[in-house]
Amino acid sequence: MIFLDDTAIREKLFPLAHTRHVANIRLGILTIKQKWELLLGQEVFLEQQENMVAVPANIIPTTNNFEIILAKIKAGEKVLVSDNIKIINYPWDIFLQCDEALRDDYILLTANKKSNTIAESNKVIFPENIFIGNNVQMQHCILNASTGPIYIEDDATIQEGSMIRGPFYLGKNSVVKMGAKIYGATSVGHNCVVGGEIKNSTILDNSNKAHDGYLGDSVLGAWCNLGAGTSNSNVKNTASAVQMQIQENTATINAGTKAGLILGDYSRVAINTSFNTGTVVGVCCNIFGETNPPKFVNNFTWGKVDYDFEKAILHINNWMVLKKQTLTDVEIESLKKVYSQK
Repeated sequence: MIFLDDTAIREKLFPLAHTRHVANIRLGILTIKQKWELLLGQEVFLEQQENMVAVPANIIPTTNNFEIILAKIKAGEKVLVSDNIKIINYPWDIFLQCDEALRDDYILLTANKKSNTIAESNKVIFPENIFIGNNVQMQHCILNASTGPIYIEDDATIQEGSMIRGPFYLGKNSVVKMGAKIYGATSVGHNCVVGGEIKNSTILDNSNKAHDGYLGDSVLGAWCNLGAGTSNSNVKNTASAVQMQIQENTATINAGTKAGLILGDYSRVAINTSFNTGTVVGVCCNIFGETNPPKFVNNFTWGKVDYDFEKAILHINNWMVLKKQTLTDVEIESLKKVYSQK
């Protein structure tokens, strides 16, 4: 039995690993845990028990490297990073590796499965690289899968006039609004609403980027909302390396030449907000103000002051009601832990 251990990597993956186990981060179509279980054919565990083999939770198993990883585990050897074995070290690795992950997950999920028919009103390029789930609503859209696969889950809706270039994933019950322009590699989780212009970004479950504005080379956590007109920069005017910060009062880290916004779970953004290149916002923040937000915003921030915990929980529940859900006791305890460490 395999135990996915995230203790050594959790802090580097701020803020996404503050509210979930690293193995529950979606990379491409599947979470890391789901990738393991699909390739292994059995459950893997997030809590250590007797006689379990510990494997770093940030190792990404793929169809190409899984036999190598499994052989090392069976031989009692450490699984080390190499050309064939990749990991996520920092939150921006999620969008940097999304393209490869989407392609690999598509192969895993579509093996021996047949796509539903695409309505004739849609313009489709490379239809053999597109998988449509059950009860998908899509008319008068353009899907170009020549640049990578497109996977649309059950009960999703893509409204008329939307233009999508693969690789792309749309989760269950999610909606792409009219006239959206989406470039790969983009992954949108379950119960999301997206619109405007999106490029090379990952949006986790229950989040909204529903209006015009640009989101590029970015990661939005779960239960986030971007107000209308919100955009981020993903390239510096000097075209130099983007420096990002993952902890308060610590040195910045080189994230490459393109890096946009990392937004923690339960964070919300006012209309017409402009994020500077390489901005990191923590868990449960309310971003608003007359100037651009700073490039690092700590957990539980309301504008420029601390966010009262009870008020934050009330506001999260208000948002959850809109999607017919409520905060669980487990989620509240998790948020209390994050708040106590602020």
